Amino acid sequence: MSQCAIVAGVRVALLTSNMLRSFPSTRKRVDRIAISYGASFIAGFRERSLFGQIETYCMFVGYARSGHSLVGSLLDAHPDIVIAHELDALGFIQNGFSRSQLYALILNNSRAISASGREQTGYTYEVPGQWQGRFRTLQVIGDKRGHMSTARLQRRPELIDRLERVVRDPVRLIHVVRNPFDNISTIAKRRGTTLEYAAERYFSLAETVSTLRRRLGSERMMDLRHESLIEDPRGALKQLCGFLNVAADDAYLDDCARVVFASPHRTRFDADWSDQLKARVATRARDIPFLADYHWDD
Repeated sequence: MSQCAIVAGVRVALLTSNMLRSFPSTRKRVDRIAISYGASFIAGFRERSLFGQIETYCMFVGYARSGHSLVGSLLDAHPDIVIAHELDALGFIQNGFSRSQLYALILNNSRAISASGREQTGYTYEVPGQWQGRFRTLQVIGDKRGHMSTARLQRRPELIDRLERVVRDPVRLIHVVRNPFDNISTIAKRRGTTLEYAAERYFSLAETVSTLRRRLGSERMMDLRHESLIEDPRGALKQLCGFLNVAADDAYLDDCARVVFASPHRTRFDADWSDQLKARVATRARDIPFLADYHWDD
């Protein structure tokens, strides 16, 4: 057995007790982390030469059902960007994974989701003719799991500092936001909860994002309105790429624009909203800068 394999095995054993504490109720998750540790150790060592090109680490924060999957897939189509789909990078950081291990997991995730066709909840996020699942040069790498990342930061705000120490690359955050009435409606429908519960969870995450936004500033966190992306996909993507310090050519922008929905889904009108709940959500939204301009009648 090689020295690298021995080191990996010892590291897995040392981390096992920490993993059990992190996931006390789900042994399958512990097994997944343990298996991923060894596999990513080997893959990270094998692909380590690729990681010297990376200039930026990109992570998403926000809410379920806000449009993260679309934005992550469009960025992954860029020739110089690789974005994982629902990897939960902060979970791996929390469990002691190294920079090369995390980056190897991201590459594998992007390749796997692209090979599977990129179909999620009835939508296809494939961008024909572009670079999903592969890259020309690896300048930006990251993970799209915005809701889980925000929930982790809500419980452990120090994880953002730990991430920065591990990756040693500038960290940039993308915050995708859509009309809160639509977002809350879709969360309630998909998760089988009441609108009241979905609203409380939504605003709890929004407050976490607000705190993070105040701390990091606009240079490190960008707000992207889902509605703006749909209205002007080329302009929104060009702005995103500028935020991540990569160029966006016309072919990339045109191909991405073709797969963006023609109009936002106004799911608020399919849900049973009471006048009282509408008023409460409107009042709370007014107190949060990135939600203040949203209204029921938009």
